[in-house]
Amino acid sequence: MFDRYESGEQAILVHINFTQEGEWEDLNEFQMLVSSAGVNSLQVVTGSRQAPQVKYYVGEGKAQEIAEAVRLHEADIVIFNHALSPAQERNLEQLMQCRVLDRTGLILDIFAQRARTHEGKLQVELAQLRHISTRLIRGWTHLERQKGGIGLRGPGETQLETDRRLLRDRIKAILRRLERVAKQREQGRRARNRAEIPTVSLVGYTNAGKSTLFNRITEAGVYAADQLFATLDPTLRKIELDDVGPAILADTVGFIRHLPHDLVAAFKATLQETQEADILLHVVDASDDRFRENIAAVDEVLLEIDAHEVPTLLVMNKIDSMEDQKPRIEFNDEGVPTRVWVSAMEGEGIDLLFDALTQRLASEMVSQSLCIPPSHQGKYRSLFIQMKCVQQEAYDEQGNLRIDVRMQQADWARLTKREGAAFGDFIVID
Repeated sequence: MFDRYESGEQAILVHINFTQEGEWEDLNEFQMLVSSAGVNSLQVVTGSRQAPQVKYYVGEGKAQEIAEAVRLHEADIVIFNHALSPAQERNLEQLMQCRVLDRTGLILDIFAQRARTHEGKLQVELAQLRHISTRLIRGWTHLERQKGGIGLRGPGETQLETDRRLLRDRIKAILRRLERVAKQREQGRRARNRAEIPTVSLVGYTNAGKSTLFNRITEAGVYAADQLFATLDPTLRKIELDDVGPAILADTVGFIRHLPHDLVAAFKATLQETQEADILLHVVDASDDRFRENIAAVDEVLLEIDAHEVPTLLVMNKIDSMEDQKPRIEFNDEGVPTRVWVSAMEGEGIDLLFDALTQRLASEMVSQSLCIPPSHQGKYRSLFIQMKCVQQEAYDEQGNLRIDVRMQQADWARLTKREGAAFGDFIVID
């Protein structure tokens, strides 16, 4: 469908430093992205500008320098560490006579390589199609040719219109299939909610060590590697926490600066595990000099997916790569754990992480004593047993049921709201 230059594995990298705030990208991270995609970097072309140029993104002279590097190294592809417009991609490809890929396209390519499950592959394809659909506009000249009314095309329909229609149809088909997957996930979440099992979701910048920590806690054997976006498909495992009981731990896809919006939209179903979690474990590579910027980048994505209000516990990982850092828990002024310093690789501080997680989840728990008259005992006793929140129960001389319950604060709020004012009369106030 798309008449583009074939991409290969020998690349010229282009990284431009901008004085404008918000345009800046990290060169080391870019090189890790390229390496993760399995591409061999032949040369890195760098430069500085105040703002992107309209035609080539870089200046005319820098564009000629890149084209010369392509010819010198016989490169297959030029990769920009920036988001290019469709017109800029087209202009650069004409000048370079090879495939040009921007940062968004590179990330999509890595995601396509990493996707393992049916859902993951569908989500990546959806993101790719949405990205490609913008590249049809002002694309190749053959797309404007008129076609006759034979086969799929209507009378006088241009190639561009046909391609757009085929893309729309495929996107609709994928969305329908993802909707079915989302319903299955929702059923699983509802079942966990009925069983009153809290969910703990791992989030963090890509390559922060989430999967290594996940494996250390659950012994799940999830694929973990020192590369960006090693994990795409979410994995759920059951863990046991003292004073809380069973909990579900979810490993999710890593975030990155300027994460393409197509990816955020496509991975909505996956990221819902993060939105609906009781607490987020925000894993941070504490050995990275830019860990504060990485934390801010993750917070930005959490805001974008409406998960910014979920309680968060920071996990400062990779202390084995740092000097004078010991496993420890940091508390706020109210004595609530806010940070835990650990090494997922070496297993240091994992017991402290469990302690902090238990304290945070336990603080979200409510303990109540109720005195229920015989007329209401059948209803509420069966309800509390179903919720698995009964601590102890006994009957007094008048036949009233004295029952102690412990449950999530949110569940108690829902219960009291649903049952109304009369339910408040059963609560024993010591």
